[in-house]
Amino acid sequence: MIENADGGFTTPGGLAVPGVALTWRYSRASGPGGQHVNTSDTRVELVCELADCGFVAYLHDRLVAELGATIRCVAARSRSQLRNRAVAAERLAALLDQAAVPPVPRRPTKPSRGAKERRLTEKRNVGERKSARRWKPGDD
Repeated sequence: MIENADGGFTTPGGLAVPGVALTWRYSRASGPGGQHVNTSDTRVELVCELADCGFVAYLHDRLVAELGATIRCVAARSRSQLRNRAVAAERLAALLDQAAVPPVPRRPTKPSRGAKERRLTEKRNVGERKSARRWKPGDD
């Protein structure tokens, strides 16, 4: 991930997210840190408005369909606000890159003749096995 001069970044997949589309919020995180945790705002919440990103229409529509109009990433694992910022931005970049890839269309296929014959032979064998278990009059 490459940071831009405007406060935005470019994802590994090549999507440029401008700084105006990002909103950073900081709050106090729970967890380890002793007295330090009570005084510093290390929890980071990154909100990205896709409408402000300026993506091409088809890409914007795909991202909104996959992720929604607003994407929210939260990081609070580290004691450092700087590290939590990096983690939140990495999560957002991964989400955007993953949603930007179009799904591979399914190519319908037919089973081969051998596969059909194996399936029917197995069905026949199972039916014979089950019919052999049945009680028939005169088996006494």
